[in-house]
Amino acid sequence: MQTDHILPLVALLLFSFGANLPLGFLRETSRKYSLHWFILIHLSIPFIVALRFMFGFHWQVIPLTLFCAAAGQVTGGRIRRKNLE
Repeated sequence: MQTDHILPLVALLLFSFGANLPLGFLRETSRKYSLHWFILIHLSIPFIVALRFMFGFHWQVIPLTLFCAAAGQVTGGRIRRKNLE
């Protein structure tokens, strides 16, 4: 990877993680496999894809963005559960 792509990649991955933190937090309040639950899981994907195209990344970064999005969802859910204790 070229060095001029590192900062945009970090920004994309931070956005992917950060956008999913509140979505994972809210997901904990909805019934599993409901429409609301499904929307909260997938809501950030169009924005992540748009940023990926805007920064000029190809399909190779999709696994990284998916990992960061899933990590944000899990972390947001854990924060919600910890607050309820």
